[in-house]
Amino acid sequence: MQKRRLGKSDLFVSTLGLGCMSLGTEPNKAETIIRAAFEEGINYFDTADLYDFGENEKIIGTSLKSVREQVVIATKVGNHWNEAKDGWRWDPSKEYIKEAVKKSLTRLNTEYIDLYQLHGGTIDDPIDETIEAFEELKKEGSIRYYGISSIRPNVIREYASKSTIDSVMMQYSLLDRRPEEEALLLLQKHQISAVCRGSLAKGLLSDKMLAKASLSVKKNGYLDYSFSELTELLPALQAQFGRPFNEIALQYDLAHPAVAAVIVGASSTQQLKENISAVSSKALTADEIDYIKQHTKENKYTAHR
Repeated sequence: MQKRRLGKSDLFVSTLGLGCMSLGTEPNKAETIIRAAFEEGINYFDTADLYDFGENEKIIGTSLKSVREQVVIATKVGNHWNEAKDGWRWDPSKEYIKEAVKKSLTRLNTEYIDLYQLHGGTIDDPIDETIEAFEELKKEGSIRYYGISSIRPNVIREYASKSTIDSVMMQYSLLDRRPEEEALLLLQKHQISAVCRGSLAKGLLSDKMLAKASLSVKKNGYLDYSFSELTELLPALQAQFGRPFNEIALQYDLAHPAVAAVIVGASSTQQLKENISAVSSKALTADEIDYIKQHTKENKYTAHR
């Protein structure tokens, strides 16, 4: 599988990363998917301390221990579970980050984290303090590189100008083109890689298309699209291209020069192999990309700034 450099780091990540949130807590099933991903050429595994109260990190650490030097493990920090574990609060403080990384290292059973990401954030955070925490962790060797997970242009702009982040994880798809005008061009300028999530738009951009629409989508639509618009657009796009929809969707994201990888979850090895096939398929041509842009909406960030 093709690999791309992450930002200015020396990490080269597979263009498809395994999003581990959906793996569940049954170790054998999860490990089967993780090992299959590695054997198919995926070296990029993304988790978070929030997932399953840290159990997800434990499963990742156990499953990848024998190939630790061959993989890139990315996890996230910033969401602090309360004692009852029925909710969490946002905590981007230096004190919390430096304490949380120790727990993640233990759960992952590793001496270092390849990519440590801030799991959210707003412009009102103590950003300088947060950056200081990550920079200290780099110097200490607990982490190799760091990034943020954010769709807020104002937040991304602050980190791009003040820190040495190498990546920004953001939602991006042909139905959610919000990053194109502000975020992706900014990242490209600063040699920071985008890592995309939500590329399949909750399954709407899979071959199941409208069958994957939730009750909420049927009632309220998806972002700037009404459900009625989706019922016209999605079948028309697939008919135009004549190839599996997940290929169209994932190749659209990977076509942008700022994008290093797409992170996609998998609940089975079959689903995993379908996504591997999609990222390994032929790239979209310039004309095909133009066609998509002409027939989809150039969304704008409004509420999330």
